[in-house]
Amino acid sequence: MILGRFFANGSVKFGRVVADKVEILARDFLDGVVGGTGEVYSLDEVRILSPVKPSKIVGVGLNYIDHIHEMGMEKPHEPVIFLKPLTTVIAHNDKIIYPSHMSSRVEFEGELAVIIGKKARLIKPEDAHRYIFGYTIINDVTARDLQLKDKQWTRAKSFDTFSPLGPFVVTDIDPHNLKIQTRLNGEIKQDSSTANMIFNVYELVSFISGIMTLLPGDVIATGTPSGVSKMEVGDVVEVTIEEIGTLRNFVGGNDG
Repeated sequence: MILGRFFANGSVKFGRVVADKVEILARDFLDGVVGGTGEVYSLDEVRILSPVKPSKIVGVGLNYIDHIHEMGMEKPHEPVIFLKPLTTVIAHNDKIIYPSHMSSRVEFEGELAVIIGKKARLIKPEDAHRYIFGYTIINDVTARDLQLKDKQWTRAKSFDTFSPLGPFVVTDIDPHNLKIQTRLNGEIKQDSSTANMIFNVYELVSFISGIMTLLPGDVIATGTPSGVSKMEVGDVVEVTIEEIGTLRNFVGGNDG
């Protein structure tokens, strides 16, 4: 099932995507089985919003061995995690704002995103699938020069607009062998598979739930493969994940 959040006819709505149509639901799909309202729009008639509004985004660093090599770092013995604020979230087709007042090297990181479906605390890896609602795409935008300067990641990953998310949530797929590609201005820069993760999705959900309670709508960004590259104002970045779709955003300056 393909689900999303939309702005249509003057308000925010939740909907089911079928082909090029959106069937509007009676309430948030995270509330469980939701019936339709009878409203139907074409995708051209709605604005696509971020599919969820999480209480937190939990990022995972250094989760693909090829990315570890390109960063010159060592393979972690357990997941390396960080948090991103809700103010980083933007939607498909929204603008990534380049924070030129602080950074001169902003890079994309295309990633599979896990959407939590119900409250999760201290769960086992074999039970993790029961707490996952579905999957979407996230671009974990990073000010790489600040990451290297600060020796920790909060500032580098927390600028407004640094978490493009979407376009939709897809349920009932196996997350463990999905092709993932990122294109910059049409050129493939990242080309890998989620099979190359060091810690798989279920292991990540379990590990993180042992540290903090995960709530419905929370997002786990599962790490990026090699090929991260610098973006410039005017660039278009597209992250495509098999069975999910393509998240597209352009890069703009603070002045628009």
